[in-house]
Amino acid sequence: MALTIIAACQLMVVLDATIVNIALPHIQTDLGFTTSDLTWVINAYALTFGGLLLLGGRAGDLLGRRRMFITGIAVFTLASLLGGFAQEPWQLLAARALQGIGGAIASPTSLALIATTFPEGPERNRAFGVFAAVSAGGGAIGLLAGGMLTDWLDWRWVLFVNVPIGILIAALAPRFIQESQRHPGRFDLTGALTSTTGMAALVYGFIRAAQDGWRDAVALTSFGIALILLVSFVTVERRTAQPITPLGLFADRNRSGTYAMMLSLAAAMFGMFFFIVLFVQNVLHYSPIKAGLAFLPVTVAIVTGAGLSTSLLPRLGPKPFMVTGSLLTAVGMGWLTFIDPGSSYVSGVLGPMLLFGLGMGLNFVTLTLTAVSGIADSESGAASGLLNTTQQVGGALGLSILTTVFGTASRNEGEKQVTKLLAEATPQQKITFAKTHELPAPWSDAVLAQGIGTAYIAATALVALAALAAVFVITVRKSDLEALSGKSGTAGM
Repeated sequence: MALTIIAACQLMVVLDATIVNIALPHIQTDLGFTTSDLTWVINAYALTFGGLLLLGGRAGDLLGRRRMFITGIAVFTLASLLGGFAQEPWQLLAARALQGIGGAIASPTSLALIATTFPEGPERNRAFGVFAAVSAGGGAIGLLAGGMLTDWLDWRWVLFVNVPIGILIAALAPRFIQESQRHPGRFDLTGALTSTTGMAALVYGFIRAAQDGWRDAVALTSFGIALILLVSFVTVERRTAQPITPLGLFADRNRSGTYAMMLSLAAAMFGMFFFIVLFVQNVLHYSPIKAGLAFLPVTVAIVTGAGLSTSLLPRLGPKPFMVTGSLLTAVGMGWLTFIDPGSSYVSGVLGPMLLFGLGMGLNFVTLTLTAVSGIADSESGAASGLLNTTQQVGGALGLSILTTVFGTASRNEGEKQVTKLLAEATPQQKITFAKTHELPAPWSDAVLAQGIGTAYIAATALVALAALAAVFVITVRKSDLEALSGKSGTAGM
């Protein structure tokens, strides 16, 4: 029951990063969002979630993990209720930001609760496997759930659905989850402020650059502020007696490599979901529920990969799964670069997604285990918070970078397609284009496919970085599994 409650919390938090994607056109029509402002429905959640995860992990260490777990769920549930009733764009954006705050409190404490609830060894490994599978598959499940709720009920139910689940989790947690030991100390408020605002500024800079280009003054200013704040954060953490993020976590090359891999893989994963949603709805003309169902094979592949790595990890060690998983993911992303307007779901989407999902499933279990195993209990909240931070911030940064690449490629291809339209279109099509300045199909399909294919080139490069880290940075051997099986207490990896 404890694992079920923890996994349900993580699923709810993770799927909310994607559950609104398929509902975005309905949200835009209902609340009157502009196209540029609509991106903030996703980014408001990613900014607060990624920016506050470190603070959420530290709060669990100091105030009690079960207490903060329930607090985070309560905030998340209230925000979901408010967002479902939103009547103005700013109300929905404020609710999404509040959801991110609740998720930032609940998510790192849920992973830390596994480390303190289950004894180190096979039992904890299985619990980590379930948690990692939920974390990896939550995005795809969110797309499926979003399509079903939008088609069958209304877009508001992508938010309302969290309310009964959140209430149930909050009610059951005190009965089945033991409170962790509260560690004496104090909040590193300076570190929390500089890390949170620094990461938020960095994410905002990429989001702004995606919309207005890399020469935009606001984007450049945001990058400058982020650099100053993050350098200040490192300086503060090196000097304070009780840092929000113990920099000693990075002293272990395996843990540092794990964080780097998670950052790169999450960046590619967010982009894969986002652009495939565009392709299947705008080019293949899938309905919301059909678009959601199109991602079901990814979930199956992720769960399969997670199950394989969990069962074979004691026999083979973590590194083979990291290397194999990263290479499979890279091949899947590389395959997607060939997508074009003539690609069908089976020929152009399904195969790459299966490879991608299997690779991510192999990776998430081993990355999760490597990041939090063999460290002191007092630092498990910080370690898990940092792992979640790299996933969420990596996803937000990656999506923004890939969107910038997509936008540049689309603009260039758009100029070519306008020339082709003027040469090939019927007189009525030319008149319609002159009035709306919007390319009709099939010219618009060519622009979208070219932008998506080019974005996946950048995504492939990001996954290649993860593969390089797995090969050249990670040094965990089969003999090191004593730390994972509980034979050597708190031995580091």
